[in-house]
Order: sequence, then structure tokens, then C-alpha cells
Amino acid sequence: LYWLYKHISLRPTAMSSVADIQVEKAYQKQATVFLNRKKALGGSTKKGKRYVRNVGLGFKTPREAIDGQYIDKKCPFTGDVAIRGRILTGVITKLKMQRTCVIRRDYLHYVRKYNRFEKRHKNLSAHISPAFRDAAVGDNATVGECRPLSKTVKFNVVKVTKAAGGKFKGFAKF
Repeated sequence: LYWLYKHISLRPTAMSSVADIQVEKAYQKQATVFLNRKKALGGSTKKGKRYVRNVGLGFKTPREAIDGQYIDKKCPFTGDVAIRGRILTGVITKLKMQRTCVIRRDYLHYVRKYNRFEKRHKNLSAHISPAFRDAAVGDNATVGECRPLSKTVKFNVVKVTKAAGGKFKGFAKF
């Protein structure tokens, strides 16, 4: 199942069907959308219903969240997760987990004895929605605090900015 999940593209195509989205054992659907509506007399609509919302705080909803076919209950745009609390930025360092990324936050710590700063960093895990499927290692990510989604994940990616160029550097901010 893991191999199948990694090799199936969630991008909607002309041949996209329900079977492309249903890769889990449980039936995947949005809780806020009623799927069993009776057919209308006038005609049928080709476009399926989709629940999408604005997370606020000046963040735009990605086009993939509006037009996409993915189902993610932990997505801040199409799921039931509210962004509240801290807004942090960092660099994506790992994308090896399913729908989770590791973000590195660099900062300077002042040492009074030597009257100098030392470089430090913290890693935090964040849920990354399939709406940001083109995110890569080295990109800058803005994350918003939400309710705990798992043991280590308490943040959700709300914006991804592409890296300027060149190789990914360990301590790029300074």
C-alpha cells in the first residue's frame, strides 16, 4: 500500500476517477460535503462539490486546494483544522514522511561571557497539505500553529516560497 501511495499522482487528469483518490482502506470523503444528492430534473453538473475555505491572516488559498481532488482532513484549506497562535517561518529540510515535513529554524543566541552570538537551530515537524505538492527541500515554508495533529506535529504549512537558487545550505539565513 505504501508503494502504491507513493507512485499514484493525485493530480486531476482527464481520466481521473474516484479510484485514483481512494488509496486508503476507509472511503475518503470530505465530512462537510453531502455526496448522495438526488439527480436534478434540469440537468447534471460535471464538477463535483468541494469544501474549501480561507484560513485568514492574509494567506491565499492555493489553486490546487480549490481545483484539486485530494482528500485531507488535516489540511487547513479543505479540512477541519483551524490556524491559531504562532506563525513561524523556516526552511524545509526533509520530505520523507507522508504529508509531513521537517522545517529547520535558524536563530542566533547571545553568549554574554564572550560578547558574541552563536548559531543555533530547532527542527519542527509540520503537516504539509497535498496542495503544496511541488514543495522541495530547501524551500522556505510559513507554518501556522494548530491543534496537535499527532505526537510531534502541531503546525500546518500555509505558504511555500521557492528557494532563490543554488544548493541548499545548512545555515542559509546569515
